[in-house]
Amino acid sequence: MIDMSLLGIDIGSSSCKGVAFTVDGIELARASASYCPVTVGSSVEIETTVFREAVFNVILALTGQLSNDLVEALAISSHGETVIAIDKNGNATGPAIMNADNRAEEEAAWWEKTFGREEIYKITGLPLHPMFSLNKVMWIRNHRPELYAITNKFVSVSDYVLTQLGFPPYTDYSLACRTMAFDIHNRCWSQKILEHCGIPIEKLGIPLAAGTVVGKLSAEIASTLGLREGIVVALGGHDQPCGALGAGAIRSGDVVDSAGTYECLTAVSQTPMNSNKSLGYSLNSYCHVVPGKFVTLAFFPAGMVSAWFTKQFYCEEKKIEQESKKDLHTMLDENTMSFCPGPSGLCTTPHFAGSGTPYWDARATGVMAGFTPDTTIYHLYKGIFEGIACELAINISVLEEIIGPFGSMNISGGNSRSRFTVQLRADMTRKQINLLVNDETVCLGAAVLAGIAAGKYEDAEEAVEKVVRVKETILPDHQSQLAYEKQFDRYKLLYKSLGRFREV
Repeated sequence: MIDMSLLGIDIGSSSCKGVAFTVDGIELARASASYCPVTVGSSVEIETTVFREAVFNVILALTGQLSNDLVEALAISSHGETVIAIDKNGNATGPAIMNADNRAEEEAAWWEKTFGREEIYKITGLPLHPMFSLNKVMWIRNHRPELYAITNKFVSVSDYVLTQLGFPPYTDYSLACRTMAFDIHNRCWSQKILEHCGIPIEKLGIPLAAGTVVGKLSAEIASTLGLREGIVVALGGHDQPCGALGAGAIRSGDVVDSAGTYECLTAVSQTPMNSNKSLGYSLNSYCHVVPGKFVTLAFFPAGMVSAWFTKQFYCEEKKIEQESKKDLHTMLDENTMSFCPGPSGLCTTPHFAGSGTPYWDARATGVMAGFTPDTTIYHLYKGIFEGIACELAINISVLEEIIGPFGSMNISGGNSRSRFTVQLRADMTRKQINLLVNDETVCLGAAVLAGIAAGKYEDAEEAVEKVVRVKETILPDHQSQLAYEKQFDRYKLLYKSLGRFREV
């Protein structure tokens, strides 16, 4: 008997990943493709076709590994806030303006002055910020009127890829939420917001629920991708809610930690948690990919700091990694535990693209303090992950004020593969952390949505029961907690000092 598989695609800000799973959540194949946006000041862009090529190449790589397997359905998830301008045929009219792009500061300031951040938050569940798509669309209209004039729609990354697969520019509710133009209570574009800024609703994608069948692949597209004609294509969603689904967070009170380029805590609730207190912490609260549920996000830059560090200081080790096929981070973890067994004594803020919650400061930058003559490169390496753990602990404390206390959370993402850094997180946050069998939870969540659309699962509850499994449980170490108390206190003082530094 030939096993049927479900394919989940995750389009990140620096790479595209794809995984094929059985209906029981067993991984059959995985593939990835990397790319690099171009940063100039506050501008961060990438050629739009890069996303199409990455997705097509990943699917081709997957189908090449599935010689005895038939893909039955697929869904695509992506990061949010990135804006792609397309014409009536789905072709890009300019480069993609990335999620980390903060050029629309004037537009964000205009909203605060003329509409109010409280009203924005009440409707959208998002704290006002230049990163959100609507501000970028307004920037294009204000500064690139010729591009605005020839653009039919402004869409997200996965919406754009759908057009490249031959479908209309559908967008699921969770991705639509990341524009700052979506009414999370009524699950539709906010007429009040769009009328205020003068952006026609026709300029945006077509919102539908995640898991909706958008169509079936044509013979031509299917052949290009190494698939058979008639594959069911389902609507995916924003990467964080998709990752929450793939990590089993579908019930009120469930919390997951996605340790990627951005570290993101996602908490599930029955209603949006967009109170004034939540706004004070800049928490994001919007639609889940699970019907009738909402997610509240606390997030900050994280993985980009460790990626920068290894790129700048471990060129030779990367060569060894390629030659020996031994994972670079495994080697670094082993050396770090030998040369720096206890706290590094360093305070490192991971704010390489501004700070996330609870500060929400686009001007924030990364800082490392506490150098001594005894500081080694392994102290620096460990200090980065200690900073990430400190930032995580701060975000958990504010999240618990809003959703209530919780004792454990599942973790996923590339930076969850390092055992010692997960232990750091457990020690600093005093939480039980569960490592999952499937670490690519965004791909798994997308695959689950594809499976629901194809009739393989009745609903999210049945799917999670079948596919989500815990591999290992990490408990906080009391002695380590005590050892880090002073360093954590210094970390909290450091950020406050940096705020005064930027005002000078």
